[in-house]
Amino acid sequence: MTLAVRSSDDPEAVTEPAAVVAAGALPWRVNGGGLQLLLIHRERYDDWSWPKGKIDPGETLPECAVREVREEVGLEASLGLPLPAIRYPVTSGAKVVYYWAAHVGGIKAVPDGKEVDAVRWVTPEQARRTLTNPSDTVPLEALVAAYEADRLETLPFIVVRHAKAKPRSSWTKEEGKRPLAATGKRQAQSVSNLLDSWRPSKVATSPWTRCVQTVTPYLQRSGAAVKFVGAITEDEHHRRPGKARRTIEKLLDKQVALAVCTHRPVLPSVLAVMDERLPRKAAGFLPAEDPYLRPGSVLVLQQSAAKPGKLLSVEIYETFED
Repeated sequence: MTLAVRSSDDPEAVTEPAAVVAAGALPWRVNGGGLQLLLIHRERYDDWSWPKGKIDPGETLPECAVREVREEVGLEASLGLPLPAIRYPVTSGAKVVYYWAAHVGGIKAVPDGKEVDAVRWVTPEQARRTLTNPSDTVPLEALVAAYEADRLETLPFIVVRHAKAKPRSSWTKEEGKRPLAATGKRQAQSVSNLLDSWRPSKVATSPWTRCVQTVTPYLQRSGAAVKFVGAITEDEHHRRPGKARRTIEKLLDKQVALAVCTHRPVLPSVLAVMDERLPRKAAGFLPAEDPYLRPGSVLVLQQSAAKPGKLLSVEIYETFED
């Protein structure tokens, strides 16, 4: 599992190792003017809970959450706000489950007939009465609070540091054409898998080869629109860091689901914009020291759909290194 940092989590729930790590989502919709959540019933345990499941080898937490929603209720979820992880004892030790809000509109949910034999759309109050595990109300209350504060509907803004490139010392040609190393090409596939959890419809990238190669697998898979942004190359940032910062601000202000791929030296300017737009507690989760993000890692921020320019949460996922 890749390293995960999320501003939504209580450190007491996630700091200590757990025997079982799982991920899931709280599918939500607004129907008839009110908030509704999707509960699942598992025949094996005779319980009502949220769609969730154990993480597979090599899988990231967001990928696991999306897969479990697809497998258990047949919905293609796009993750929204991270919700508090919960920790509780099981036979093998401690279990930690990481949750997200997932807006699924009016799409019909269908139980898989294996683990899940029934599904039910309920109000928050009905969910409180129906959930079997008392700790399952923790992410519920966070989701309800976000809804009441008009913060539940969000758009992802994802910052990607390009994957591992060939060493500068072994590259004699133009710096902007230095490509990914073999490890970096594998990391680019992992980046694509991660981005699929939020499905950004647009990608803005430095036109340098190593950035373009990092996002190409996602572009090919998703059909997302791409824009090449010269202001976030290493050279342009070195000459005019203020322009790079203003470029990030403008990209945020577009209010679209967006991923931005850039370079390590540009990250301080990117992070400065994030720091200004996040609540103080969430801003404390931003990386503060060089190299900020490791190659191929992603920083996910959720921006408010109702309050343009307002960022709400921070998530960081580090990819593997051979």
